[in-house]
Amino acid sequence: MEKLTFQSMSAEDTFELGKRIGAAVGAGTVLALIGDLGVGKTVFTKGVAAGLGISEPVNSPTFTIVQVYEEGRLPFYHFDVYRIGDIEEMDEIGYEDYFYGSGVSMVEWADLIRELMPPETVRITIAKDLSKGFDYRLITIEGNKHEVAGIGLLG
Repeated sequence: MEKLTFQSMSAEDTFELGKRIGAAVGAGTVLALIGDLGVGKTVFTKGVAAGLGISEPVNSPTFTIVQVYEEGRLPFYHFDVYRIGDIEEMDEIGYEDYFYGSGVSMVEWADLIRELMPPETVRITIAKDLSKGFDYRLITIEGNKHEVAGIGLLG
């Protein structure tokens, strides 16, 4: 298991890291985004979308579970499963078509559907540390070496 950590001092840093990842990811990549409310998950996701070449506004799909963006170099599937009532709702929207398709899937609150996440999922955790400042975030990226290298962050 490969583990990388990044320190973000601002929303702009968080966005830029997401953008770097979006520019490097390949088709079929599944990103699990973990973090408390207000840590910057949507800012990070907007960065990934920008890196994929998506210029339309990206918002959290809180009430629709998944938002699909197709204008970038790869389709981008943005899931927010925070309000999912039953895991069967994921079957109803056909999550496997997204996870195992030709696009990039970003799943906010992925721990809530842990059993559905593919084994090669890249896990991204964003955490605050108020002792280092209000805007400070520690961003941890974990996955097997092949997946982490595939998102362009290893030499």
